[in-house]
Amino acid sequence: MTTPSFDFDVAIVGAGMAGLTCAKQLHQAGDRVVILEKSRGVGGRIATRRLHETLADHGTCYLTLKGKAFRALLEPMLAAEILQVWTDTVHTLNPDGTLSESPEAERYPRYVAPAGMTAIAKSLASGLDIRFSHLVQSLTLVDDAYWSLATQRTNSDQTTTAETLTARAIVLAIPAPQAVALLQTLPSDRLTESFLQQMQNVTFNPCLSVMAGYLSDRQQDWDSQYPNVRSLTFVKDGNLAWLGVDSSKRVSSPQPVFVVQSTAAFAEPYLDAIGLQAAGHQLLKRSAERLVPWLAKPDWLQVHRWRYAFAKTPLTTPYLAATTLIPLVCAGDWCGGMKVEQAFLSGLAVAEYIRQAL
Repeated sequence: MTTPSFDFDVAIVGAGMAGLTCAKQLHQAGDRVVILEKSRGVGGRIATRRLHETLADHGTCYLTLKGKAFRALLEPMLAAEILQVWTDTVHTLNPDGTLSESPEAERYPRYVAPAGMTAIAKSLASGLDIRFSHLVQSLTLVDDAYWSLATQRTNSDQTTTAETLTARAIVLAIPAPQAVALLQTLPSDRLTESFLQQMQNVTFNPCLSVMAGYLSDRQQDWDSQYPNVRSLTFVKDGNLAWLGVDSSKRVSSPQPVFVVQSTAAFAEPYLDAIGLQAAGHQLLKRSAERLVPWLAKPDWLQVHRWRYAFAKTPLTTPYLAATTLIPLVCAGDWCGGMKVEQAFLSGLAVAEYIRQAL
């Protein structure tokens, strides 16, 4: 009997924290691993945008190091100064306009990357085979022996090229709704109803993230009114969820930069909107009403839509494995929670599962 030939031992869809962590573990164990990422960069929601000669973190605001395994991952980045402490206090703006600090028990370091939060993902990605601009369009299980992945690669000139890769195992490290759409390209008898139902039960809250730059003299005004306020949550505000002084993460910044994140209720009507500038201005206007008037008049702004920002109904397990004869595993922060640390733990657990299954 001829042994099937595979391009890779493991194909991972998605270059966020879960996918990168899983790939790193398997690569270090000697497996041939490829990551297929539909965008042009790594990190997923660990996201940074370069604009107007500065940076803005429009996804994950900061990291906290709670679990031992996550701390072990990030401590070398701290030693290399990829990460640094940003603040130990998150302020709260109450409905009556009063400002309060974190209670003593909730004061612990929040870590950021001065070069942008994507520096964390780039550090993890070092040495890995990552194929950017590769959209996986369908999956095929061939003779119950290996997987075939049909992809569409977007070239630099915006033309597309169809490609096919084969692997002994697949990890879908993407939001559950995206994974469901891909799984539905398989024949219905390949997956159990229970497996698909668990995936479909995972829902997400959306978010709009506004990045806004201001004239340099606004920083002094902010510091005079809100000294030491770098991270601010809004209580019972229908539009605003969080505000961060993003420029305070940088070694130097040409101007003050703020990032404002919306509530899910505010973001919902904009899920399919073509333009988001009006929504961004509306969020800044509301911020100005709650804080300082000039927040409504930025020097520039950009808005990013996160359709799958936070898992609303996450699983209670670190991954979900199909009952196929060869491994097909779904992973992400929605497996066990909604934060970066859960994505990391999910990636670790999947790597261990794959190593035992192959």
